[in-house]
Amino acid sequence: MAGRAPHENVATVLVDPAVLRELELDLMPLDLWVWPVATASVHADGPRAAFQLRRRLIEARRGAWDLAADWVPVWISFGPGWRDGDEPLPWSAHAALWRALEQHAEHVRYRLGLVGVPHLAVVREAG
Repeated sequence: MAGRAPHENVATVLVDPAVLRELELDLMPLDLWVWPVATASVHADGPRAAFQLRRRLIEARRGAWDLAADWVPVWISFGPGWRDGDEPLPWSAHAALWRALEQHAEHVRYRLGLVGVPHLAVVREAG
């Protein structure tokens, strides 16, 4: 039986674009990384993937998240400081993320829980 493909656990969050940079700066010292889905290297068509993800999240909430119709879908991943080899993420990592998001409650929408996505990496230009 084949195992699960390599992945990383992320939180999927809709973020008000007016506070996206502020959120990213607040999460950096916690070793939490913000990846806008539209520019994530794991999609051939990032903008389309972001549109579809945002639409699914908003429709699933049946009107409760309608204010987020033009917000930015992001994944928030855990930096190397939270990892211990192949061990699962510690609960303290989850708690740090949820506490940080609570500080921005008016400008973010998310469900508690993580999903697995292909490994995210910074795309570097050759040269």
